[in-house]
Amino acid sequence: MADRIAVYPGSFDPPTFGHIDLIQRAAKMFDTLIVAVARNSEKAGLFTVEERIEMLTDIVKKYSNVEVTSFRGLTAEFARQRNAIALVRGLRVVSDFEYEITMAIANQKLNPTIDTVCLMPSESYLLLSSRIVREIALFGGSLKDFVPKDVEERLLKKLKRKPDPSSS
Repeated sequence: MADRIAVYPGSFDPPTFGHIDLIQRAAKMFDTLIVAVARNSEKAGLFTVEERIEMLTDIVKKYSNVEVTSFRGLTAEFARQRNAIALVRGLRVVSDFEYEITMAIANQKLNPTIDTVCLMPSESYLLLSSRIVREIALFGGSLKDFVPKDVEERLLKKLKRKPDPSSS
């Protein structure tokens, strides 16, 4: 039987506990999980793709079946190149569903061998997003419940902010 390979694509700008939650759970479901940072030339990220790969690589080092990489272009084509059978996506709220079902249908048309597996995050991460994390960091809020300590340090350095004393 061939390995069951899944791709978890995203921007991960920055990686959050919500992303980690999905990585942990998807890693149990598939033989190989590829966490793939999308290189989108139309979307300027706070962190470079290389910085996001570094953070994610550090986060997933305890999982022997998880690799981190990046890709450019269509997710469905990247999945085909990597012999993936599934795309892993997070489904947080109802508004995510409309976007994700549209993408799942488009990806399946582009690559009929791919299925999309939507995982709901654990309750504590239900409303967590990288955008919210960046905004909290920008305005000096505590990040301890949202991102790992090393991601928090990188984020604060990038934004030239001091750590919140309550996040220690």
